[in-house]
Amino acid sequence: MLEAFANILKIPDLRKKVMLTLGLIAVYRIGTYIPTPGIDGASLAQFFGRLAQQQGGQLFGIMNMFSGGAISRMTIFALGIMPYISASIIIQLLTAVIPALERLAKEGEAGHKQIVQYTRYGTILLSVVQSFFIALWLENPAHFQGLQVAQFTGWHFRILTVITLTSGTAFIMWLGEQIQEYGIGNGMSLIITAGIVSRIPTAMFQLWALFSPFAPEKAQLDPFTLIIMIVLLVAVVVSVIVVTQGQRKIPVQYAKRVVGRKIYGGQATFLPLRVNQAGVIPIIFAQSIILFPATIAGFVPHKGFQNFAAMLTRGELVYNSLYALLIMFFAYFYTAITFNPIDISDNMKKYGGFVPGIRPGKQTAEYLDFIMTRITFPGAVFLAIIAVLPSLISGWLKIPYLVASFFGGTGLLIIVGVMLDTMKQIESHLLMRHYEGFMKRGKLKSRI
Repeated sequence: MLEAFANILKIPDLRKKVMLTLGLIAVYRIGTYIPTPGIDGASLAQFFGRLAQQQGGQLFGIMNMFSGGAISRMTIFALGIMPYISASIIIQLLTAVIPALERLAKEGEAGHKQIVQYTRYGTILLSVVQSFFIALWLENPAHFQGLQVAQFTGWHFRILTVITLTSGTAFIMWLGEQIQEYGIGNGMSLIITAGIVSRIPTAMFQLWALFSPFAPEKAQLDPFTLIIMIVLLVAVVVSVIVVTQGQRKIPVQYAKRVVGRKIYGGQATFLPLRVNQAGVIPIIFAQSIILFPATIAGFVPHKGFQNFAAMLTRGELVYNSLYALLIMFFAYFYTAITFNPIDISDNMKKYGGFVPGIRPGKQTAEYLDFIMTRITFPGAVFLAIIAVLPSLISGWLKIPYLVASFFGGTGLLIIVGVMLDTMKQIESHLLMRHYEGFMKRGKLKSRI
């Protein structure tokens, strides 16, 4: 693997792509420390320090993770890439229900460019709306336990905040597109991953403080607990890789076709159906819904509603159970949106492909739907387990949730998925130029 990293520097084109990607990610990380004008940083830091110990900190913790800590500092990149993610999901869902968008998605490169343009418009619109409500939220000291976060109020502050945060999101979107076009890997995903990875030093510092190797009398963790944590981390990462890469290969045979004097087709291939077709989207959907009551509870002083929201505190049995069920539901829901067995069956039939033993057309579509429904179940169960695992580990080992969050949840799934995808792209460049990839292939020895 070290040799493969060294080979990256030997290929000018690949070296340029990697350096450009790292440079743009560095620009993004610098932007997460540039404050928004008109914000009292000391008061804001004091508020988030208090909020971290309360129930309401769950929502801000998730938003802070995707923004790479920018929202807790209220910087120019406070909105992060979340408006783009939301716009992409909305467009994808609308494509499945609006015939005009569905036709556009099937028009190839031209249709794809138009859908990307709609996503950009949606991102800007969502950014304007979200930043306006953030400005209203920042103006009111009652939302900050009496602390005055905004240095001045009124429409001047609101317009300035909307322009700053919307421009920040637009710039992040541009950075992601530049990485996508001129760098290596998926630009938006790498930006999210960079934000999540930036929390590792803080988590390691908290773990070091709990272990206190140079002051045993202050230690809150014993060596045996640390060994358990290391074993758990390795086991969880390996299992995430296995499920992320897991797929069911459906054999497909293409009939021979004669076009002019040439014969096409006749080869056997396979159709890969992923175990975790929905990726990390079900966890994001489930988090948004389950944190909604806790968010509203902060603005609705109704005792019954407050009690209901208290039951949905992270770590509680009701929270974990409902969270797991929502994840499993959205895993099936999003898979149904993104995987269309009828279209796949029609395309196979158009090019003379068929599944051995299954009639082309309707029966093939029903067979693919049957297989996908069953392999989605273990993927959905796995997502549910991974999502609730940080809460369980935090309560069991008595460690901060920031440390426990790297044992599962959205962050780990994103990091593993993005890293695997980026390594595959780098490896394809290496193999194309006759270099060894990250994993060396075994060589067969001839027997004489």
